[in-house]
Amino acid sequence: MVEETGIVKAIDGTMATVLVQKKSACDGCTAHGACESTKEGMEIEAFNAVHAHEGQKVKVLMTSGEYLRGTMLIYGFPLVLFVAGAILGKNAGDKYFTDMNSDLIAAFSGFAALILSILGIKILSRKLESNTRFQPVIEEIIE
Repeated sequence: MVEETGIVKAIDGTMATVLVQKKSACDGCTAHGACESTKEGMEIEAFNAVHAHEGQKVKVLMTSGEYLRGTMLIYGFPLVLFVAGAILGKNAGDKYFTDMNSDLIAAFSGFAALILSILGIKILSRKLESNTRFQPVIEEIIE
């Protein structure tokens, strides 16, 4: 579990925008731009389970295992489908489309699989958006 403390900046229904202090690890992060960075810190969206109000200091918990699973879904799944589509396209090109270049068919099917996987992830992310298991949660009000 990753635990952060921050100040609630805004409330939108059951979600809250929390300003957490920027860590030194943020400077060398490869996912730069994945969260909003301001001079005061990093803004994250968190599920407001304790009904905190603007200006309150809160403790935010993020499950590192779910974060890793989400990362694998977003980056790993399209990569695997891209390679699988290219391999299947190459084999189909060699077997069924002998008059066409099988490399061209492999490229087309690989990119088609990549686009379909991204669309699938987009649909899945909309369904999982409201699930607190996959997002930071405000666990308690400190002040």
